[in-house]
Amino acid sequence: MTHILSAVAWPYANGPRHIGHVAGFGVPSDVFSRHMRMAGHDVLMVSGTDEHGTPILVQADKEGVTPQELADRYNRVIVEDLHQLGLSYDLFTRTTTRNHYAVVQEMFRTVHKNGYMVEQTTMGAISPSTGRTLPDRYIEGTCPICGYDGARGDQCDNCGNQLDAIDLINPHSRINGETPKFVESNHFFLDLPAFVDALGDWLRTRTEWRPNVLKFSLNLLDDVRPRAMTRDIDWGIPVPLEGWESNPSKRLYVWFDAVIGYLSASIEWARRSGDPDAWRAFWNDPEARSYYFMGKDNITFHSQIWPAELLGYDGRGSKGGAPGAYGNLQLPTEVVSSEFLNVEGQKFSSSRGVVIYVRDMLARYQPDAFRYYVASAGPETQDVDFTWADFQRRTNDELVAGWGNLVNRTANLVHKNFGAIPEPGQRQPIDEGVLATTTTAFGRVGELIATHRQRAAVAEAMKTVGEVNKYVSDTEPWKLKTDPDRLATVLHTVTQAVSDLNTILSPFLPHSAQQVHEAFGGTGTIAPQPRIDEVTDLDDDSRHYPIITGDYRAEGLATWEPKAVVPGTPVAKPTPIFTKLDDSIVEEELDRLRETA
Repeated sequence: MTHILSAVAWPYANGPRHIGHVAGFGVPSDVFSRHMRMAGHDVLMVSGTDEHGTPILVQADKEGVTPQELADRYNRVIVEDLHQLGLSYDLFTRTTTRNHYAVVQEMFRTVHKNGYMVEQTTMGAISPSTGRTLPDRYIEGTCPICGYDGARGDQCDNCGNQLDAIDLINPHSRINGETPKFVESNHFFLDLPAFVDALGDWLRTRTEWRPNVLKFSLNLLDDVRPRAMTRDIDWGIPVPLEGWESNPSKRLYVWFDAVIGYLSASIEWARRSGDPDAWRAFWNDPEARSYYFMGKDNITFHSQIWPAELLGYDGRGSKGGAPGAYGNLQLPTEVVSSEFLNVEGQKFSSSRGVVIYVRDMLARYQPDAFRYYVASAGPETQDVDFTWADFQRRTNDELVAGWGNLVNRTANLVHKNFGAIPEPGQRQPIDEGVLATTTTAFGRVGELIATHRQRAAVAEAMKTVGEVNKYVSDTEPWKLKTDPDRLATVLHTVTQAVSDLNTILSPFLPHSAQQVHEAFGGTGTIAPQPRIDEVTDLDDDSRHYPIITGDYRAEGLATWEPKAVVPGTPVAKPTPIFTKLDDSIVEEELDRLRETA
């Protein structure tokens, strides 16, 4: 058993999330985490809503509420959506907990004490009309390096270089289009140049990363400058230093505190579990492994900024230093970054109405149908265009006609002929062959999931579904009524194959996996689902919020291996597991997009 941290990107709480978001961080992390638990590893899957920063302030102003009220509202919306999608978080929390504040401030103090937070005077952008600070990400202009029109004040998405807003050509506010005013302001910067050697040494050992992620991360080292970690803003975590902490307009930058959420969520989980030090097995042990799931726009923060913060806390930069109370914190094993999911040939844009929200998708379609689409056709290594026609086709041709048909006709044949799983007779080579195929699939599919090749994994699983369907067609059990022993052997064999495939597909399709299990007389839970708990802040009795958690370590859950079906188990008349989608849904959904755009 290995301790595995599944660190999932933190959705921003300034609005509901769309399917492009969860295609990048949600479904891939859950498939991986579910499989690794089934394979016998101790997995800790954590995340939460990211609730600080100027975008929260901007949206709160628009809606006429306080930043905390806004964060509370969308935290709950996001929690409900991710829960309904079946994402099996050990803890999904938020960044406005007192526990998170304490962990972030401890990280800052130690990184500062070790010499890696340097105070500098910089030119900050101010909105002339409001007097409020404009964060770098809210300023756009032309990149001074590559000439891309649409670069942000912190980074150019076209060439990947870090930028300063003042260096942009023709900068303007994304909020109201006005030209920002630049004024002097003192801030703390993370001394990234002090970590170039350590980051380079570490990255060059990451040979198993997706090539595009590793190449991008290494290229970042070509132009490394100190990065601001405080902001002129009144919504965020106070800077824990004398002369700064009481300043109402200086706060830690949201991207300094958000990535620390992986650690603070782990600590909160441990505290809630009754063993306050349980998190250390996932963070201090060099043998533990950690996988960070996100979209490609967040690679910089997970392959450079967060590792530099960890190195700074441990005192492993060029200036040396000593770890703080949390001890030596391990660097990420892998940054698992997905590309972008677009929709009907356009980029997702909530502001332009080009959007499909998670809860709208789940209100109209089965969660496993969407999970299957992401796993089989998602943006794993390149941008992908989601179309309603392809969603309908994959649901009908693959889930319904392939896997769903195999399940239903097998259960129906068993029910009609025996009413229960039959006792097999002497197996023939064709029977042994199909069971060898499903048994072998455990190794092939498991290896692909473990190495973050989920599209190939689900393709391998569905290829095996096709081979089992062929076995049914070749053996023709509906013609064996005059040979009950052979009929019993064939139906026992295909029931075992379906059971094997249900286990293999359960990380992708956890909702329907439970239904298939029960269709063949299974009892208990094989694919655990998350739940929402209403909790009190551990360090502030006046604050309450929802979390996602679950019992994923219970006895009796499915393991990653074949489990013999039990003859005599009653099998009732089945009902379809998956819903076939009518042709009309394509045009209906396209009409919805046109109406909102």
